[in-house]
Amino acid sequence: MVLSKTLSAFGIGLALLFSGASTTLAETPLGRFMPVLGEATAPAGHLEFCTLRPQECVGTHTLPVVVKLDGPRWQELLDINKTINTTIKPLPDEDQFGVSEFWTYPTAGYGDCEEYVLEKRRLLIEAGWPKSALLITVVKDTNNQGHAVLSVRTNQGDLILDNQMNAILPWYSTPYRFIKRQSSRDPAKWAAISDRRVTTVASIKN
Repeated sequence: MVLSKTLSAFGIGLALLFSGASTTLAETPLGRFMPVLGEATAPAGHLEFCTLRPQECVGTHTLPVVVKLDGPRWQELLDINKTINTTIKPLPDEDQFGVSEFWTYPTAGYGDCEEYVLEKRRLLIEAGWPKSALLITVVKDTNNQGHAVLSVRTNQGDLILDNQMNAILPWYSTPYRFIKRQSSRDPAKWAAISDRRVTTVASIKN
């Protein structure tokens, strides 16, 4: 699997990435970040996940941050996205757990979109990324089916890590309709996304 080595949709490359501190207080340059509305209902799978793993869903009293995207941080995204996309084998929850939706870590090496997202988030947190910058996000895919991706909040905007495509893209360049995501202040809560784009990409190109 070959991943994009640039953020061409942002008009930047590794040579233009800033160095220095790893995070900065969250700001919202127009267009780069998803427009977030009020509260939304958490997915049933995430509610159960928080019940079984309450320590995973505890908020903090610190302000949300976005990660300052330098060369090493960008490479971490590329490496973790590629590793999980190539090592986890796709398997629906119905076939693996006997239920239509169950969110957990892919300890057996199999999973659907939520397992990919949870594992990528876990590895990025272990690498030092702040939880408030790593948000599970629900979208509608090109077949109008529910799908989960990981939104990574950086000073270059919201980037999307996805098991259905090779490239790491800014949110507005994906072929999805964005519905809701975790709150950046409280990982147990969710917020609605106002995705008013007129069109989305018709297909996913690997």
